[in-house]
Amino acid sequence: MSTTQLTDEGVLESFGYKQELKRSLSFWTNFAVGFAFISPVVGLYAIIALATFAAGPAWVWALPIVLVGQLFVASVFAELASQYPIAGGVYQWTRRLTGPTYAWFAGWIYVWTLMLTVTAVAYFGSVWLASVFDATPSPNGQVVWAFALLVVTTIVNAVGLNPLKYVVNVGIIAECIASVLIGLLLLLFFRNHPISFLWDGLGSASNFNSGSYFAAFLAAIAISGWAFVGFDSCGSVSEETKDPMRRVPRAILFSLLSVGAVIILNSIAIGLSFEDTQAVMSGEVLDPVTPAVVDAFGSWAEKPFELVVLAAFVACGIAVQATATRVLFSLSRDRMLPMSGVLSRVGGRQVPLGALAVASVVSACGLLFGLNARAVNTLITFGSGGYYITFWLVCAAALYARLSGRWVPAGRFSLGRFALPVNIVAVAWLTFEAINIAWPRTVLAVPGAKFYQVWAIVLIFGVLSVIGLIYVLITRPQDRIRESTAMGDLTEEPELATHGGALPS
Repeated sequence: MSTTQLTDEGVLESFGYKQELKRSLSFWTNFAVGFAFISPVVGLYAIIALATFAAGPAWVWALPIVLVGQLFVASVFAELASQYPIAGGVYQWTRRLTGPTYAWFAGWIYVWTLMLTVTAVAYFGSVWLASVFDATPSPNGQVVWAFALLVVTTIVNAVGLNPLKYVVNVGIIAECIASVLIGLLLLLFFRNHPISFLWDGLGSASNFNSGSYFAAFLAAIAISGWAFVGFDSCGSVSEETKDPMRRVPRAILFSLLSVGAVIILNSIAIGLSFEDTQAVMSGEVLDPVTPAVVDAFGSWAEKPFELVVLAAFVACGIAVQATATRVLFSLSRDRMLPMSGVLSRVGGRQVPLGALAVASVVSACGLLFGLNARAVNTLITFGSGGYYITFWLVCAAALYARLSGRWVPAGRFSLGRFALPVNIVAVAWLTFEAINIAWPRTVLAVPGAKFYQVWAIVLIFGVLSVIGLIYVLITRPQDRIRESTAMGDLTEEPELATHGGALPS
């Protein structure tokens, strides 16, 4: 039977899974999850000071380059999400494109990247939470505030989809105020520099050994990569979205495009309105955004601005944590992880509470590294690289499956004759950007950084790969699902799985 004749639940059953999660998300809310995850506010705050240090005001031209590259990736993801609307996205797609062993590693790297991203969002968001209460936390105190923020995101995710939908929608409103409205006002009425200022590197090339601005701009492209991840989260909540084969692909592309436009707007607006750019490049100013807003609108704007930024951080944390929870649930439903029975259990509110608890505990343990600022920065550095490594695994698997004939796209979203060239460009882009992000740059590390901080992405990826390899060789989780669920065209009836949360044959 063609999937066009099946209900959403019927499509899921055709892959061998029961409908356990609550299916109530509209296109708007699915988009909102992706938008909140990518988050113009969180993304921009994470990169603007470091990118300005690396390449001066001209760093903003790295943003459209990264956005275009990621649009090729998102297009491949949209095709996959349309054909395989299953919770866990990345893991489920690679499982059907290649096989369970490859998929296990993709899911393993992906879920650790997500959980450490929650750590990063809570850690940096804690500064804004403390500011709302007029507190200036010490380094150890910041960890306490971060724990408080993590508790909030966990409670919202545990209660169910209704509060999650409400909070991410509030987050979008906050993003519109803090990003679109303020960005336009700064750009139109509070510029302190001419447009030509955006082509100035302000001597940033001297920071790099080669003395070349090309090296500085490559660093800016690497840093900017962090601002354009998270659109994949739309696919991870496919089982909770109505008509996912049609709505999720659009949400993936729309969330990336809209966030990209807002980030580029804000980067240009802040770059032209901030008076002392040299202070940012020297490291004296770590937050050029708040001073630009307060100087333009007056001191009365500081507290409201802190509130809307905090709302954006909370919404981002909730969206990332929800995604990590669904990936853990999806892996465990196929019995791919230890304690899979607990991790795949869905509570009365149709939320995988066991997976949520584990994701929260891991993220909380990551916060303990915040007691040493250098150590927590090492974990956070891995976050950006982890996404691009995972994205590469997905797009490379898709390219292999296309060329070998293992995968013929049959979803409602299709790239048609452009599918193969788009996939090739996506793999080429991700190869370049993953290497670029992982490249050890001492100049971008904290002063006196140890070798493990400079090589953080390579080392953490290596450690996770070794641990994963040992687990796969000893427990062989891939053998538990090798016979389940066909990888072929969706118009064919797949073989039903006989384990985990799947339907009986």
